[in-house]
Amino acid sequence: MSQPPRLQGLLAPVVTPFQSDMAPDAGRFVRHCRWLLDSGCAGLAIFGTNSEANSLSAAEKIALMDRLVAEGIPGDRLMPGTGACSVPEAVQMTSAALKVGAAGVLMLPPFFYKGVPDEGLFRYYSQVIEGVGDAALRVYLYHIPPVSQVPISLPLIERLVKAYPDTVVGLKDSSGDWNYSKSVIEGFAATGFDVFPASETLLLRGLRAGGKGCITATGNINPGPISRLYDNWQGPDAEALQHQVARTRELVQKYSMIPALKAIIAHFSQDPAWRPVRPPLVELPADQENELLRQLTEQGFDMPGIRGAAA
Repeated sequence: MSQPPRLQGLLAPVVTPFQSDMAPDAGRFVRHCRWLLDSGCAGLAIFGTNSEANSLSAAEKIALMDRLVAEGIPGDRLMPGTGACSVPEAVQMTSAALKVGAAGVLMLPPFFYKGVPDEGLFRYYSQVIEGVGDAALRVYLYHIPPVSQVPISLPLIERLVKAYPDTVVGLKDSSGDWNYSKSVIEGFAATGFDVFPASETLLLRGLRAGGKGCITATGNINPGPISRLYDNWQGPDAEALQHQVARTRELVQKYSMIPALKAIIAHFSQDPAWRPVRPPLVELPADQENELLRQLTEQGFDMPGIRGAAA
């Protein structure tokens, strides 16, 4: 199987809507994905942290992925999260992503066991890659130590890239540490290794250093302005565009991110069915939701086209 072009630009870790019985709402999921692509997203990082991916079963994720492609979402616009604590589940999810023609997969380290050495993480990634056994596979490492507590070190990246130069091709950095992002870019970008900071607050800085875009939670609600910054990062308005998207991000991240995103989508789409989250998460308290929406309105924030698309 030939490889699709690599994704660059804005990728959204797509939030997952749920029905009243807490089953994934495939219809709303497809419509939101379509709106994101129509609004400027280069790709969809489905089943990431903000997708509540670790609250979904492998079967649920595979069914949603298959539904997306069946409904006309191009497989080569997908970067599904396929990392799991067990090698067999990671192989299952990664193989399913390749089956639909995904451009790559975003792979968490096995996050249950803490303090494991790089040797253990290398064996994990190696066994997944070799278990899938497909030359079309592209793996993007997912560095999110604030949540996983299992960091991906520069020596580990170096070892994986050396062992699998055509397979391990990039990284999403959710550490929030620009120095880490900068070190990975400086160390590996020249070899064709693509680095995506996880916040648009670092988008312009990342692009200027040699990064390839960002994979950001607020891509779910603000895709137009973020993608506009990516498209114009070398232009005279880049700093102003960066300031604009950073203001929105800095406001939203004051709240619990996943329920905040869903509250915003529910409000601007006029579709309250977007609010539910799966346990152990809970929805935003009403006072927080009202304050968040008030501040967004004061900023002039909007989600053009969402009303007909998400409901």
